[in-house]
Amino acid sequence: MGPVLGKECSPLERLEISLLLEGIFQHYGYDFRNYSFPYTRRRIWHRIVSEDLRNVSELLGRVLRDAQLMDRLFEDLSIHVTEMFRDPSFFLAFREQGIPLLRDLPYVRIWHAGCSTGEEAYSMAILLHEEGLLEKVRIYATDINQRHLEKAKKGLFPLSRMQQYTKNYLQSGGAKAFSEYYSVRQSRVAFSSYLSDAMVFSQHNLATDHSFNEFQVIICRNVLIYFNETLQQRVMRLFDSSLAPNGFLGLGSKEGLIHQIRYSDYETINAKEKIYRKGEIKDRGKGFLTNEQYQNHDRRRS
Repeated sequence: MGPVLGKECSPLERLEISLLLEGIFQHYGYDFRNYSFPYTRRRIWHRIVSEDLRNVSELLGRVLRDAQLMDRLFEDLSIHVTEMFRDPSFFLAFREQGIPLLRDLPYVRIWHAGCSTGEEAYSMAILLHEEGLLEKVRIYATDINQRHLEKAKKGLFPLSRMQQYTKNYLQSGGAKAFSEYYSVRQSRVAFSSYLSDAMVFSQHNLATDHSFNEFQVIICRNVLIYFNETLQQRVMRLFDSSLAPNGFLGLGSKEGLIHQIRYSDYETINAKEKIYRKGEIKDRGKGFLTNEQYQNHDRRRS
């Protein structure tokens, strides 16, 4: 059942997927139209096989009339690969190269975009606590998936993951016993409330929503790789307009500023860990699609 996903997508299947994504957007308001096509195709066929359907058109006919099926497909298409202190070297680099430049600020707003279930936002809160900055920081953790956000708000994570998370924490420069930050509740752990007190969890869709504040730090790691170039352009314009002068931008290991932001606008703080600092250059944004260009692109697609 289904195609051999290693083979090239046929024009008919590509059309079916385009119609499915357009139908989801028109009927439910979820915009996956500019997600990476290979990623979207894999996740759609995962749902087709799980539902014992035959093709994309059959899924389209069902999903427009079955909200529960849409919920399952939404979970498939949502990005939720995360862990605490994921890529510890990133957190170590931010601790050593970013934190010293934040110390003199009267307050710090940090946006964790695409936070999933919150593990990396809690990691940042722990790092800031250890560096004595947490009291003047507000972390805005956003995601498209409300279910993920509800899990993040509770601060409950599997006990079985703590061994790996402890290893990540120590490699990121942590010097305490990681267990000091949580208490065990049967098969889960609950992180200390003073960490979540510094956070605001809110639903935000990078594909459609706008800037909602000015931030001194924006972290969006391993999310852009799931978007096509048009949506990457859109999101990077959003981050650029949301980031304060001299603010920090942290991206994933396979992401970067190429084709999204002019290098001249940003200083590379750590090339390996993809940490950048915004300058104060005038006449910014020439490397982006304008809002009008982006909207015209969407109209051409539909």
